[in-house]
Amino acid sequence: MSLQARSSGVEVSRVLVVDDDPTSRLTLKTLLQAGGYNVDSAASAAEAVDKLDKKEYSLVISDLQMESPEAGLKVLAHARMMDYKPATALVTTYQNSPRSQNHKSKLLISSEDLPNLLGKVADLIGRRTARRVERELRLAGA
Repeated sequence: MSLQARSSGVEVSRVLVVDDDPTSRLTLKTLLQAGGYNVDSAASAAEAVDKLDKKEYSLVISDLQMESPEAGLKVLAHARMMDYKPATALVTTYQNSPRSQNHKSKLLISSEDLPNLLGKVADLIGRRTARRVERELRLAGA
């Protein structure tokens, strides 16, 4: 957590980055940490599921293809079943691959779009927060 966040009492959003490629995982983690997020990472779907079961995340970003062609979709499906309902997104570094074209609407970021990463992450976390507030208001009968 940054000194500014600690001293101001602001809760920093926690993000889980899931990617079997160490370079991609480290790049995403470093960019997100520079943007002020707490970031955990996982190198496999199994490791990600374990982390999802132990901590609460505001956002889960997963590579699509890891140990199996759709391991990333399995990670995001597990994340969506969590009571805390994190925002979810796929990431790919494979440009113009048939798989990435099939899942284009679900992609958070592709390799040529790194400059926009922090804005997209903030947008996803903001929408998640709005959904949680709406749900709580509905449950409270407001």
